Amino acid sequence: MANTREKFFDFLVFLHGLLEMFGRSLLLTFVKPYYRRDILDQMYHVGVRSLSIVVLTSTFTGLVLALQFGHEMAIYGAKMYTGSVLIVALVRELGPVLVSLVAAGRVGAGITAELGSMAVTEQIDAMRALGTDPYKKLASTRFVALTIMLPILVAIGDTCGMIGGWIVSVTALDISSDFYWSIAIQYLQFSDISAGLIKPVVFGMTIATVACYLGFTATGGTRGVGEATTRSVVLSSILIFMLDFLITKLTIGSM
Repeated sequence: MANTREKFFDFLVFLHGLLEMFGRSLLLTFVKPYYRRDILDQMYHVGVRSLSIVVLTSTFTGLVLALQFGHEMAIYGAKMYTGSVLIVALVRELGPVLVSLVAAGRVGAGITAELGSMAVTEQIDAMRALGTDPYKKLASTRFVALTIMLPILVAIGDTCGMIGGWIVSVTALDISSDFYWSIAIQYLQFSDISAGLIKPVVFGMTIATVACYLGFTATGGTRGVGEATTRSVVLSSILIFMLDFLITKLTIGSM
């Protein structure tokens, strides 16, 4: 019983730490100095250096989904509507979640490892001693970069997935190119696009918060940094799925 109480207390402390990191990162975003060069560097790291894996992942997801949807819908004589189903699914659900999971694995893990290494080698303490706020310079800049770049990556990923679906629809399902795009645009609603852009903003904040908090609190040398990095990916992924459900529930309810 005492062990359970202790674990529950540790969970509350952890949750408080996450919320505090989120609040600090958000508030410090609007406080000078803005460290524009650091933000641009992080945007390059988050966006440009993630572009190849996002393009590949999204394109092949579109190819596979078109094959699967086309096969299943052909049974009911609705093969021609493969494009509309695929594009709505991509824009509203699969694109934001898939690209965010990629970012959690590549960018979030990298941030935790970097900040964790700085924490265990006391570089963060040295920054404080020199009068620099590490939350402002390290956490806030990464928070801003992920919040801005993740929706852009998702938009690029959605486009690549649509093109992948178009390739399969035209070459394997005998759907004309004009019909694929016209039916897709006809069924894609503004609510689908807005939900597909709100999600990566929330997911970007979540990945940055988790990655920075676990990096700042990493202890135990290289082994501790490795464990923090693994926890960062796992926790970010779980939160992405949970938040995806909540946002979908809210946005569908408002339709």
